[in-house]
Amino acid sequence: MFSIDVFSRIPVYEQIIRQAEDYVSKGLLKAGDKIPSVRNLSVTLSVNPNTIQKAYSELDLRGIIFSVPGKGCFVTENAQEIVNKSKRKKLEELSSLVNELKIAGTEYKDIQAIIDSIYNNKEE
Repeated sequence: MFSIDVFSRIPVYEQIIRQAEDYVSKGLLKAGDKIPSVRNLSVTLSVNPNTIQKAYSELDLRGIIFSVPGKGCFVTENAQEIVNKSKRKKLEELSSLVNELKIAGTEYKDIQAIIDSIYNNKEE
């Protein structure tokens, strides 16, 4: 399920966080689902267990997973809501970026073309 791009500039723990959030957002990980143990994922990805633990700790802080001692980590009941709310906050960032592009002289049709190409992409 999880995979690591060793050539990416994104830190490994952040790649794991992003993938977990993406899986929750898409419904691949649902409330109550158990996620791989730190040790198991560490072996599978050939990544230091501390890196996996760092990602899991951050997911726990964000309220996306919770830990049950001796049982493992599970997706929280409201994980999808949390992830989707976080993604919607990025609209504010997009608005600011579009404003900057407008000030820089970028044409509306160029911005719209990019948005259209993303929304019309059938692979997503």
